[in-house]
Amino acid sequence: MYKRKIPLCIADLGQEEISAVTEVINSGWLAHGPKGMEFEEIFAQYIGVKHSIAMNSCTSALELAVQTLHKKGEIILPSFTWVASANSIITSGCKPVFVDIEYETNNIDPNKIIEAITKDTVAIMPVHFAGLPCDMDKIIEIAEKYDLTIIEDSAETLGGEYKGQRTGSFGIGCFSFYPTKNITCGEGGMLTTSDDKLAEKIIALKGHGIDSSTFEREKVNQPWLRAASYAGYNYRLCDILATIGVEQMKKLNRMNSLRCKHADYLNKNLDFDGLFLPVESKFSKHVYQMYTIKLDKDINRNKFVMNLRKNKIGASVHFDPPVHKQPYYQYVKSELPVTDLVSETIVTLPMYPGLEKDDLDYIILHVEESLGKSK
Repeated sequence: MYKRKIPLCIADLGQEEISAVTEVINSGWLAHGPKGMEFEEIFAQYIGVKHSIAMNSCTSALELAVQTLHKKGEIILPSFTWVASANSIITSGCKPVFVDIEYETNNIDPNKIIEAITKDTVAIMPVHFAGLPCDMDKIIEIAEKYDLTIIEDSAETLGGEYKGQRTGSFGIGCFSFYPTKNITCGEGGMLTTSDDKLAEKIIALKGHGIDSSTFEREKVNQPWLRAASYAGYNYRLCDILATIGVEQMKKLNRMNSLRCKHADYLNKNLDFDGLFLPVESKFSKHVYQMYTIKLDKDINRNKFVMNLRKNKIGASVHFDPPVHKQPYYQYVKSELPVTDLVSETIVTLPMYPGLEKDDLDYIILHVEESLGKSK
């Protein structure tokens, strides 16, 4: 009997993060300050953009990206995503328009984007699913033809590349630092852009509409002067969490390499009838924030997942129900057959850097066993 429990994800945190947090606490500067600025600079350089703006969540980044559009209107996105993608559109005064995905990639189908464009369309929100970038050439071509803004929901794909370019650099990028993501701060997010004016406005909006931070104002003659240029929000990321982000960025390439190594091992050894394994095109670098498989329709997914969980394997499902079938969003009438099929057959297996070969072999053994028990 295998005694070790294999959860869906374990964050790679160690003494480096503990020491960095202790240093920030001892410094007395806990709010958005020098560590937040350091995190932003490291992140911008990594993504390949001029500006990275740290926030308290990816949802906040998405909301501000939508709010800074030149006008309100319809935003095209997949329904096969976490509900925050659509929520950010609604809460920012726009309308979500759901389109279908590609079965092979689980990413938005560019052909369906074209079909959904109307005179009211203002933006496209591609969601890079589970670490695999979308087909950005086609999406950029559509956006340029119809003068649409691209807002990349890259919550799950930090380090993913399309033709050598990292996600979050094709449009306005939005990232998550939730514990299941490629790096974590516990909570947190980042918005990336190379547009100077947009960055200036986003920076103000995230901090009550004030153009400068408390830390920056300490360097001027009258640091108490605070005047709002916009009706803003409190979406700031504190230095305690930002310093965790700084340490995590130092580990990111190693952690992503381990994810890819584990995924490659699973891909080579889960060659069972009834499974559709993750794909990676020659144009894309997959960073496996999640490792998802799809089951044949004749396999009972509930039995399959529950059998894995009974054997201490933290399998789950992402995403069921898709957004267009959730109670609030059923008013948005959508016929999405591929999304429906994927949401009914997809399974998420454990994926994190700390997995060991024995863990992977145990997962493979029980995936095969669960297939036999679930028909």
